[in-house]
Amino acid sequence: MDTSDQNRLLTKRLQEMQKEQLSISAINVALSKALDRSQFGIALQNHCKPILNYDEIILLNCDKDDKGFKVFHSSAAANKLHGDHVYVPKDEIIAQCLRSAEPVLFDLKHFSEKKDQEIASLLSPKKTGMRMAVGIALPSLHDHESIVFFLYKNYMTSEDIPERILTAISTQLAVSMRIIKIFMMAGSIKIPHEAENNEVQEIKVKKGFNGIIGESAVMQDIYEQISQVAPSQSGVLIYGETGTGKELIAQAIHDLSSSSHKKMIRINCAAIPSNLIESELFGHEKGSFTGATEQRKGKFELANNSTIFLDEIGELPLELQGRLLRVLQEKEVERIGGSQRIRVNVRIIAATNRNLDKEVAAGKFRSDLFYRLNVFPIELPPLRGRKEDIPLLAAHFLEKHGKKTGKKISGFSQNVLQEMCRNPWPGNIRELENMVQRSIITAKENIIKEVTFPKIPDLQQENSQEWQIKTLQQIEKEHILKVVEKCNGRISGKQGAAVLLGLPSTTLISKMQKLGIHKQHYFKNKD
Repeated sequence: MDTSDQNRLLTKRLQEMQKEQLSISAINVALSKALDRSQFGIALQNHCKPILNYDEIILLNCDKDDKGFKVFHSSAAANKLHGDHVYVPKDEIIAQCLRSAEPVLFDLKHFSEKKDQEIASLLSPKKTGMRMAVGIALPSLHDHESIVFFLYKNYMTSEDIPERILTAISTQLAVSMRIIKIFMMAGSIKIPHEAENNEVQEIKVKKGFNGIIGESAVMQDIYEQISQVAPSQSGVLIYGETGTGKELIAQAIHDLSSSSHKKMIRINCAAIPSNLIESELFGHEKGSFTGATEQRKGKFELANNSTIFLDEIGELPLELQGRLLRVLQEKEVERIGGSQRIRVNVRIIAATNRNLDKEVAAGKFRSDLFYRLNVFPIELPPLRGRKEDIPLLAAHFLEKHGKKTGKKISGFSQNVLQEMCRNPWPGNIRELENMVQRSIITAKENIIKEVTFPKIPDLQQENSQEWQIKTLQQIEKEHILKVVEKCNGRISGKQGAAVLLGLPSTTLISKMQKLGIHKQHYFKNKD
C-alpha cells in the first residue's frame, strides 16, 4: 500500500471517528436535558435510535429501596404495562449482564423455552417480535443499578455491536435515569389553608434535585448543567455569593458521578491558617515540623478515586497555588518532609465567591491554575435573582426546624411571604434559613405573621447625598454651562464666558460643540 492510500485510509478513519464523537455528544446532550420519562423517551427515539439502529429498547432499573429490577422505560408496546413487576437480580440473564464488563449478545429464539426466567419472557419474540438483543449493565450510581436491552429484528453478530458508542453513552443513560427517579420520588409538604384565617397561603414544596430546593427557570438550568457535567471527570468551578449553596451543588455533582459510592472530601481554604493548609491538602511525615508527631495523609490522598471539594479557592495563598497546579498536572502529591511521590486520581470541584478574572488580572490568583480549574463553570444565582423559590425554601426550613422546637406552626401569612420576596437577602439562603428559624422561636401563634428583617443601609442613596463620581467630561460640561448661564448666554466679549474661563472664544465654542452644549441647554430656565 503506497503512501497516498495510507493517507486516504487515515483521513477516512479520522472522519469516521469524528462522526462517531459527534453522535455520542448529540446523544449525551439530548439525554442530559431529559427530566421526566416522556422527555427521556423522546431523546431515545430522536437521537439514540437513529445512531444505534435498534428496533426496540427496554431499560430496567433497581435502587436501594427496590427488591429487584423494574421496567423503567420500554418502547415495546407489549411491555409498557410491566413497570411495577419486579425481576430478581438472580435471574440468569440479569446476572450475566451484571457480571460482564462488555455488551452481551442474546439470541432470543431460545428465550421462549426458558419459562422459569421472567426476563426471558419479557424479551421473548412472542412479546417483542425481535430476533436478537444486546444487554449492557450501566455504571452503578449511589446504590442505583440499571440494565439496558437493545432489541433487533434481524440476525446480528458481536461484530455488529457498536461497543464504543454504547460504552460512551452508558454513564449518561444511568445519570439521566437517576435524575428522573429523583424527581419521581420528590416528596412534598403542604402549608394548609386555615378556614379561620384567610391570610394563610398554601405552598407545595418539591424536595427535588439531591436536596436542592428550587423550581425557577434559572435553577432548572443549573440542574441541567449538573446532569451534563456529573458523568465526566471534568473539573468544575462553582461561582456564587456567600450562602447560595455552592457545597450542595458540589455534592449533587459527586452523587451523580461514577465515584458516588465513595465519600466526597471537603476543605475550606479560608477556614484553615495558611501555615497549616499545606499539611491539610498534601499531608506530612512524622517529625517534618514542630508538632508533627505522626504521619498524616492529606486530603488529596483521602480523595483518591473520588472527589475533593475546595471551597473558597480564591483564598488559597499564591505559594500553594503553584503546588496545587503541579498536583493537577502530574496527578501526584508529596507529603511535607517526604521524598516519595504518591499517585492520586482526584476530581476537583472548586468554589468561590470572588471574581477570579479580576483576581488573575490583579496578580492575586495564578492564571494557569484558573484555566485548569475553570473547565466547566457553574454560576449560582443570588436569592434575589430567584425570588419565586423563596416561598418554597421558607416552607422547607419551616418543616426542618419546626420539628426540632416542638411547635406546631403551619405556615406564613401572605404579608410575610410578600415581605420575604421583597427583601434583598445579602446573606442569601443561609440568611433566609436563620430568619425562619428565629421566627419559629419567637412565634406566638400557629401562623408566622411577623418577621423582623435586618435594616440594611442604602449605601447608594447615602453616597448620592454627599457626592457622585463623575467623569472629567461631565464636570467640564456642567462647569461651562454654569458660567455661560451666569453670562446670560454671552460667549465672547468682555462680559462673555470665554473671558471668565480664560479661553479664546473660538476654543470655547469648539469645546461646547464637542460636549454637546446647545443654546437650549443654557436658556432653558429663561423666560
